[in-house]
Amino acid sequence: MAATRLIRELNVRLPGSLVAVSTTTETGQRLAKERLPDSPVFYLPLDLKSPVRRYLRVLRPQMLVLMESELWPRLIAECTKDGTPVVVVNARISDRSFPRYMRLRRLWRPFLEMISFFLAQSTETADRLIKIGAPQTRVRVTGNLKYDVQTRTDNEMTKRIASILSGTTLIVAGSTLADEEETLLAAWPVIRQAVPDAALLIAPRHTDRFDEVLQLIRKNGPPFVRCSELMQNAEPIVGGTILFLDTIGDLASVYALASVAFVGGSLVPRGGHNPLEPAQFGVPVVMGPSFENFREIVETMQREDAIRIVARERLTETLIEMLRQKDDSQALGERGRAVFQSQSGSTAQTAQAIVSLLEEKVETAR
Repeated sequence: MAATRLIRELNVRLPGSLVAVSTTTETGQRLAKERLPDSPVFYLPLDLKSPVRRYLRVLRPQMLVLMESELWPRLIAECTKDGTPVVVVNARISDRSFPRYMRLRRLWRPFLEMISFFLAQSTETADRLIKIGAPQTRVRVTGNLKYDVQTRTDNEMTKRIASILSGTTLIVAGSTLADEEETLLAAWPVIRQAVPDAALLIAPRHTDRFDEVLQLIRKNGPPFVRCSELMQNAEPIVGGTILFLDTIGDLASVYALASVAFVGGSLVPRGGHNPLEPAQFGVPVVMGPSFENFREIVETMQREDAIRIVARERLTETLIEMLRQKDDSQALGERGRAVFQSQSGSTAQTAQAIVSLLEEKVETAR
């Protein structure tokens, strides 16, 4: 999602150039093809010399752009051998991976020294990159691209759900992982009783868990609807209903319909997912205590009282409070929207840095 906006910006600034996009997952392939129809989309090769060389012979790239922490040693080395500049954008070293990098910094240093520029999300990440071996003169802070991800709400699934909500208050539980759906389903009878007009939408993070989550919903017994079936036929959604979002690429837009959003991967020790996806719409956000993957974003939101971080045992109570205390929840959501808007602009800075490096390469070649 963050790369999509950057690529569109590069297409404007570099007319006539072609941005080819690689992913490492099937879901990434589908989303890239859907969102970037003018870009060739392919799977990243195994990080071994022979497949990497074959790809580079076909692509003949003028530049390799790596996202966040996608540091592939062989790919970096082979591009450097060809004289191809390598840039890491939205660079990030997580709390979890930093100790590992430090232990192996003697091994990593030669590869980090091959990289032309690191465009870091934050000062903290910039400091960490330098500590593990990145040359200080090649590290620059340009901000977090995720603050610039603005989701459109004219998505067909979002419009369909909106048309059948019929005044129902919607909780969206997005990017949930195993054990989180069980917690939400166990809490649902209590929430239904306290807020009879509430409906719950569950969107698992991984598509390969769709069948597993569907069985959990059936086992718990509440009325439910599969969102994949809504486009053909659908009755109005009434309070107490669970919607199961078993489609790909719709969650970011569906968040706009929520009265409250729970961002998953946070009740279990997996580091959480991006709270800005719902916050950009002014939707109040709840997360569990595991948010290391987005710590800087969450801490910024916490400073502005723009998010609620709760332990598992307080999730039910917190969701009920936020649904009942609508004015307070709306104010919290607006503070989240303000955080999102105040931090934007990193896409333009990142795109300009890439363009400048390409221009420098062309000038040097002359």
